[in-house]
Amino acid sequence: MNCRSALITGGSRGIGAEIARRLACEGYHLTLTARTRSDLDTTARQLREVSGIDVNPVAAQMNDPAQLQQLVDSHNDRFGGMDVLVLSAGTGTAGTVADMSDKTRERMIDVNFRAPITLIQKALPLLRRTAERNAERGAKIIALASITGVAGEAGLAAYGASKAALISLCETVSLEESPRGVSATAISPGYVDTAMTAWKHDVLEPTAMLTTGDIAELALSVTRLSRNAVVPNIVITRAGDQIWRA
Repeated sequence: MNCRSALITGGSRGIGAEIARRLACEGYHLTLTARTRSDLDTTARQLREVSGIDVNPVAAQMNDPAQLQQLVDSHNDRFGGMDVLVLSAGTGTAGTVADMSDKTRERMIDVNFRAPITLIQKALPLLRRTAERNAERGAKIIALASITGVAGEAGLAAYGASKAALISLCETVSLEESPRGVSATAISPGYVDTAMTAWKHDVLEPTAMLTTGDIAELALSVTRLSRNAVVPNIVITRAGDQIWRA
């Protein structure tokens, strides 16, 4: 099947779902993945109704390498290539370094770093193949990181560290793969108004947060760049009297 396609993790809601909507409106066929099948099916149905594109919903756990391989295989079987890989799935738990449990730390590392590097490794053959065919744009990897991966914030040590690792991974992937036309961009926002940030509502109004549309607009702009343009990291802070803050 010769078409533009994207695989989006965390694609059933929040930032991932909004990026999926924007790409669908651009004519991309999509594989969406998340943990909950019912949420995936709902989002897939809505995207089909709005845009008429082909949506392939695949439930998968981000901490299971075998399921990640099946995810990439499912996308390849359906679309025969991959123009864009969007790594939007993530998890976060607040807590000080002194009090953080081993389980909490390992889950954030598994979902926020191990899963992305595993998916990139498994998707690279598809991305390289697409880049070889598309001399103008190549293929893109877009990873949702965090401003806490750029400037630390108290109470978010493990989360910020996992996102810093993700930012570094994107830089290295671009160094190694951009000569083949595959580049990686991290997007590192402050707090975005999603279900994941509901725990902040007692001290930060949703209206003071970034929107999913803000992030999706930047992700879409990356997909429109030529293969010669490599953007290592896009940092987005919230309006106010401090720049480097979540």
